[in-house]
Amino acid sequence: MGHRARRRRAALSAALVAVTLTASLTAGCTRHRPPDDARTPHRPTAPTSPDTLASAAGSPLAVKIDNVSAARPQTGLGAADIVYAEQVEGGLSRLMAVYAGSLPKAVGPVRSARESDLELLRQFDEPTLAFSGAQRALLPLIRQAPLHAESPDEAADAYYRAPGRAAPHNLYLRPARLPATAPGRGALTTGFHYGPAPSGGTPETSRTVRYPAARFTFTWSAQRGGWLVSMDGTPTTTTDGGRPAPPTVVVQYVKVRSSGYHDVLGNRTPYTETVGSGKAEVLRDGRSFDATWSRPSAAGGTAFTAADGRRMNFAEGQVWVVFAAASS
Repeated sequence: MGHRARRRRAALSAALVAVTLTASLTAGCTRHRPPDDARTPHRPTAPTSPDTLASAAGSPLAVKIDNVSAARPQTGLGAADIVYAEQVEGGLSRLMAVYAGSLPKAVGPVRSARESDLELLRQFDEPTLAFSGAQRALLPLIRQAPLHAESPDEAADAYYRAPGRAAPHNLYLRPARLPATAPGRGALTTGFHYGPAPSGGTPETSRTVRYPAARFTFTWSAQRGGWLVSMDGTPTTTTDGGRPAPPTVVVQYVKVRSSGYHDVLGNRTPYTETVGSGKAEVLRDGRSFDATWSRPSAAGGTAFTAADGRRMNFAEGQVWVVFAAASS
């Protein structure tokens, strides 16, 4: 069945939505061998126009990626143009990787969506969202959102279970089996700008962002020209591309409130508000720059402004955005 037909079927069948249920499972895990089709390294393509990526050229692919210790090492992170990190239930973290310049052979482990993902993804032109499922009450909102929802219920042949890893940390996506294609970086309508660093800044060798039950550490590597990623005190590696070292890391301070949803254990799901304004720290070129961010509406991207009032440029290449709770 074609992509459009599947979407029509989902919209017309309330009964199907009502019985579609994805539980947030907690399970142990064994170390696993990298999937056979996911061992070729990938790198995001640098922007062809470093000044701005304002014009849309298609729809990017966003994938929700598991980020507990049992889910590591992940696959496909190195090919992402943007990696968002957000807080989820129990103070843990989850990733959303966004692909536009190129698509990796495999991505995962894939996990469930959250309500605030819909707000974050409104900045793109009908993106494809790959996810393992969601809480039953949230599924209708996902189907109504301006995106192409592609869970295993809609695209079973695009997913597979990797051997040697316990559920739910063993679900992987083959992007080539989705209708999504690599539209080019012009599809990244995030409001990000790329170019020379502003003047000033503070020399920085390492920066840690803490959640109640997770933490991210970024350590500057002049040799790599980027920030080596560690999660929960362990150096981050991938099965297909080594250790991520994004040239730009953004710590974006946002309001994190409780949503109307909870997991199977009763933990309330955090809602990360990405519309509004606030403070940010931009790490690039071995320095930390104070900045502010502004996103007036969900349909637009986020503007970052340096301390001197000028536009904040990011370094070319992959960007990690870590959403941190703003102090009240």
